[in-house]
Amino acid sequence: MSVIIKTKEQIEILREGGHRLAIILDKVAKKVAPGISTLELDKYAYNLIKEYGDEPAFLNYKPEGHGKAFPASLCTSINNEVVHGIPNSRILKEGDIISIDLGLKHKGLFTDHARTVAVGEITKKVQELLDKTQKSLDLGIEQAIVGNTVGDIGYAIEKFNKNKYGIVRELSGHGVGVKIHEDPYIPNFGKAGKGQKLIAGMVIAIEPMFNLGRASIQTGSDGYTIKTVDGTKSAHFEHTVLITDECPEILTTF
Repeated sequence: MSVIIKTKEQIEILREGGHRLAIILDKVAKKVAPGISTLELDKYAYNLIKEYGDEPAFLNYKPEGHGKAFPASLCTSINNEVVHGIPNSRILKEGDIISIDLGLKHKGLFTDHARTVAVGEITKKVQELLDKTQKSLDLGIEQAIVGNTVGDIGYAIEKFNKNKYGIVRELSGHGVGVKIHEDPYIPNFGKAGKGQKLIAGMVIAIEPMFNLGRASIQTGSDGYTIKTVDGTKSAHFEHTVLITDECPEILTTF
């Protein structure tokens, strides 16, 4: 697989889809509260997507090499779950954090967006984890300019981290648009100036994942949910970004 440069027509569709996705995920985030189940959040996200006449990108998506398709629209990853949590009857409680990750298929093209949300009141230490992870995404996006490389994005995220949090290394950002996952892969660490050069018309998903403890992760018994090995909390934020001749354009915004 090689990098897919998007046409003007595709970019317009991705702008529309990204805008819709941002609105939907924001509404889902506002539903997060003690007492709600992750399955309720998933159903809410699905219904919102359908109201727009679009399709959930993750529902029944089967990643390459995976034995079974993902059974939900929304990834719901709680506390020590990093990403790819499957919604179920689990009830959110005060002090939890939850990563809500949603993909949208609009007119045949894909956008991807995630944020980690506090459930009620959380500790200062955990709030700082969320704030720092989100800030690292902002800094990574700043490096998403023509002439820079994938390594510049990862380096900016890793440098900001200053070894304070575990940076998940086995998972990364990625190209997106024609497919849910495209080239290039975009690690949240790296060397400035190294890797794939960024070209106008590329569309990428940048998604840092920071753990309160060690970087090590493991896959849960459901075959999808990724968890921290040491049981510490993890935060995850993601935007779909268009590389332009000027500045990065965040598509998943409103």
